Parts: sequence; structure tokens; C-alpha cells
Amino acid sequence: MIASIDIGTNSVLMLVAEKSLSGLTVIEERQRIPRLGKNVDRERNLHPDSQKRVIDVIKEYKDELIKIDPILISKTVVTATSAVRDASNRDEFLRKVKEETGWPVRILSGEEEATTTYKGALQVLNVDESNRYVILDIGGGSTEVATGTGFGYEEGYSMDMGSVRFSERYLRAPIPDEKAIETVRFNIRAHLKTYPVPAKPFKLVGVAGTVTSMAAIQMSLQQYLPQLINGYYLSKIEVERFISEFSQMRSEEIEKEYPVFLKGRGDVILAGLLILDECLDWYSEDGIIVSTGGIRHGVLAD
Repeated sequence: MIASIDIGTNSVLMLVAEKSLSGLTVIEERQRIPRLGKNVDRERNLHPDSQKRVIDVIKEYKDELIKIDPILISKTVVTATSAVRDASNRDEFLRKVKEETGWPVRILSGEEEATTTYKGALQVLNVDESNRYVILDIGGGSTEVATGTGFGYEEGYSMDMGSVRFSERYLRAPIPDEKAIETVRFNIRAHLKTYPVPAKPFKLVGVAGTVTSMAAIQMSLQQYLPQLINGYYLSKIEVERFISEFSQMRSEEIEKEYPVFLKGRGDVILAGLLILDECLDWYSEDGIIVSTGGIRHGVLAD
């Protein structure tokens, strides 16, 4: 068995898996939402409270790994992405994590994040080696797009737009008005215009909390079941319906209505959906294939 922990802008995810020649077999998954990247976009600093919340989660994961098998502690890879990359005090945070958990943290560059996400997203899907894939990873601080054929990654890029970053910038009102929403859409399109649209045909695959949460809600699940969520086709019509619903609700109302999947995401889910909707428009797609894979799967696949 091997394990990975992915420290994102909004969430911290843990994966335990068996690795074989045929790929990864998922044994255990965990998710917490301590929001390390709160206000990082504005302050370029990781707040001490945010750091403590994340380190507490990592300690909790460490205890869980010890219960599963103590040897996992030496077989765990810990990675961090956008929020840590952007923070001026990231060295302080990395030192604290190492001192309090024993694990060093590997910071992924935008390119590494795209590469790792590509490999991880496909680990949990039925992949045709002849098909081209475009992986869309809408994170809290950044959005990655990665392309390839089969499991073979070819190229990717990272954009400084994410559900937390854009919520803090543009959607600060309890219920945003149309002008704020259009401002978000305008800035998403500005980012997308800086990169070429991948040549068709391709299969568009989405990872991370925005797409997986919406798929689970649309399927009326009562708990997070990756084996059911993987491969679900989330249509643009469904995405637009969620945008219409959430743009009229306060974050606490969203979390009360969908506590299983949107607890800790109520104030950022609208921005994530707007990014998804604009990407579907930009790539002329009617929907997206959902994958619960991601960075934590990709680093173990390597």
C-alpha cells in the first residue's frame, strides 16, 4: 500500500491505494476543507489560523494511516499547489508541516500540477488508449487544463483562476448581482483566450470538487461514492441550472440544502460553476465526464 495527501487551496485530500501493473486500486479516501488559501489572493500570505487548520487535518490523516498500517507513514507523498505556491511565507508553512507531522511537502508547479492531474484523472476511468483527452481541473486557486492521448500526457497549462480566488475577488456580496457574475465570466474568458483550444475530437474530463459535487447531487447520492460518480456525464444544462439556483442563494442556504457535498463550499461553488460553464462554452462542449481522480492519484501512479 501507498498513500498521498494533496494540500489544495480549499481542501486537503488523502488517498490510500494499492499499485500494480494494471494501475491503482483505491482502498481509502478522505476529504477535509480547511481552506488554506483564504485571502491568499489578496494578502499573498498564509494566515496562521489557516496553517493550523491544515496541519491539524494532516495530523488527523497521519493517525488514520497508522491505524490502517504503520508502514504507510514512510510510503506517503504530500504535495501542495496554488495557495502555497503563491504565498510569501510558504517556507514557514513547509517548515511547520515538517516539524509537526514529519512529512516534507513537495510544491507542484503549474506545469507539474497539470501533468499529475492528467495522469490521476484517468486512473479511475475506463480509458481508450486511442482517444484524446482534455482534463479540466477547477481548483480553489488555479485551473489546470491538460491534454494527451490515452494515458500519455502531451501538454498542459495553469491559469490563475479558481473558485476561492474569484469568489474573494468578485463575489463578496451574500447574493451577487448580475454585474458581479458577468465580471467573473469576463475574467474567465480573458484567461481562456490566452491559450489555444485543443484540436478536436477529444473527450473532456473534469476533476475536483465543483464537478464531483454537482455530479453527486444530480445523482441524488447521500454519500460520496467514487465508483458511482466516476464516468458520470454532467451536462451543460445541469450546470446552468445549478448556476441559476445558487446565484439566488446565500452560502449558508446552499450548505443547508446540500450539506453532504457542499459543506465548506457554499461560498465558492458559484465561482467554480461559472468557470466550468465558460470552459464548456469555450471548448464547444455540451457537458463533461466526471472523474474523482486527481493529483493524489497522479503522484501515486508515478
